[in-house]
Amino acid sequence: QVQLVESGGGLVQPGGSLRLSCAASGGIFSSFAMAWYRQAPGKQRELVAAITNTGTTNYADSVKGRFTISRDNAKNTVYLQMNSLKPEDTAVYYCNAGAGPRIPGTVKYAFNYWGQGTQVTVSS
Repeated sequence: QVQLVESGGGLVQPGGSLRLSCAASGGIFSSFAMAWYRQAPGKQRELVAAITNTGTTNYADSVKGRFTISRDNAKNTVYLQMNSLKPEDTAVYYCNAGAGPRIPGTVKYAFNYWGQGTQVTVSS
C-alpha cells in the first residue's frame, strides 16, 4: 500500500554533491519514521541517516557532517543532501519508511517499506 520512489542518484566526482529524494504515496507520511540506507557490492546494507516523525535525526559516523536528512510532510518527501562525496559513498541508496511501534532494542518498526533504490557513484 505504501510506495516509495527514489530519485536523484547518478555519477558525481569526489567532493561533489547530490540530493536524493524519496516520494511516498499511501499511508500517513507525517507519522512515518524515514531513513536512508545504502548497500555497496559485496557489503551489508547499512543505515546512513534517519529522521523520526518529530524531526529527530541521526547519522552514521561515516557521513556525519557531510550528509543531511530532511523531510517535507506537505510533499510526502524525504531528502538526503550529500556533500563532500567520497568514492566509498558509492552504493545503491534505499529509502525506508517505518510505521507503527518500534521493535525494542532495534531500529526496526512493526511496518517497514522500501523503495527500489537509486545508484550513487562517486568517481573521477
